[in-house]
Amino acid sequence: MTDLSRREVIKMLSAVALAPASPADVNAAPGGGDSSGPGFRIRAITAGVNVRGATETESIEAALGFLKRAKRVVGDAGYEVQTLRIATQPFLEEVGPRARADALPAIQALDRGVVAEGVLLSIGPVLAPDGNDPDFGKWAAELARSTKNVSFSVRVASPERNASPRGVTAAGEAMVAIAHSTAGGIGNFRFAAAANVPAGTPFFPVAYHHGSEAVAVGLESPPLLSAAFAGANTLAEAKQRLTTALESRLRPLEQLVRDAARRDERGYGGIDVSPAPGKDASIGAAIETLTGVPFGSASTLAGCAAITDVLKNLKIKTCGYSGLMLPVLEDPVLAQRASEGRFTVRDLLLYSSVCGTGLDVVPVRGDVGADQLAALIADVAALSTKLRKPLSARLFPVPGRKVGEVARFSDPYLTDCVVMKAE
Repeated sequence: MTDLSRREVIKMLSAVALAPASPADVNAAPGGGDSSGPGFRIRAITAGVNVRGATETESIEAALGFLKRAKRVVGDAGYEVQTLRIATQPFLEEVGPRARADALPAIQALDRGVVAEGVLLSIGPVLAPDGNDPDFGKWAAELARSTKNVSFSVRVASPERNASPRGVTAAGEAMVAIAHSTAGGIGNFRFAAAANVPAGTPFFPVAYHHGSEAVAVGLESPPLLSAAFAGANTLAEAKQRLTTALESRLRPLEQLVRDAARRDERGYGGIDVSPAPGKDASIGAAIETLTGVPFGSASTLAGCAAITDVLKNLKIKTCGYSGLMLPVLEDPVLAQRASEGRFTVRDLLLYSSVCGTGLDVVPVRGDVGADQLAALIADVAALSTKLRKPLSARLFPVPGRKVGEVARFSDPYLTDCVVMKAE
């Protein structure tokens, strides 16, 4: 991207003039703006179910059948579906340490079942906000180590109780324990600290269910953003183009999923319009197309805010975060800009004040202390409580790696990135 002068950037983001990156740069970036087809993938169709406990499979089996039918319906309409997911109510959140430990074999059995079906499962928050379990980190590490497709979380802030100091501490301890019990710390991909995250969120690992059984959809849509921004001459035009593109392309999908839910007597929760990125669909590239400068430069915050304005005002039924996701290890442009030292963990917190999901798959040094992670999680919880918005922390200690060293991953969903400073 060609750097703009500070005056030009300010002028651009006050909607007087927008100076997008050159077409060559846009086309070269992952997710750089394909206007053919719907312009997005369906990252997740997530069915919310109620279970009587970890040993109950009837609701999960029914949800599996529904998800397969829904996938056929939207697939026949031309949409690519990446994953099918099931989220339960948080049936372990209010139980004691003994009951949680006793539930492990049943959860492992559930995991084997969903792995065989190629489906992901989230059991939601697993520790009461004021719960006191000194062995929780060990339990969380064993769950992450012994399962493949199960996600879970700890609630560190909620509308009823605001921030939870005990939850913050437990989440930090769990992240350290998980990092050292799973290869490369990969288990933390399926665990997060959740702050004011509502039920019905289709994105993992924070998803959980409440109420009658329902379905929600999550998107992977950065190419659609890039395409909308690339042809705009002002910020106002860029926002209008994005609004028009999202509403016109999501309404047919919304109707398809509504109808599928109605046929199965399930509720329709909505679409989480957060533009989740992937290796070939970079939200970092989309933001750079909007601002004309590398991610992390001055005007990045304003660009994030502009995208969030659009996402929060769409005339469709939305759910979950419906904000801007900045998962460092899932996005090659974000990872590259982090490796160039263009933004820090503190910058990501700043961006979360106007958008975002908090601190998402952020690589930190392998010997980081649980208290240091808890301090960052406490900041996320405070920000979420103050702004009354859903945020989460999915921090990623990388065993054997120090700040400034490159963390490399064999997981197909993660990209190599320099380890960032957590302090």
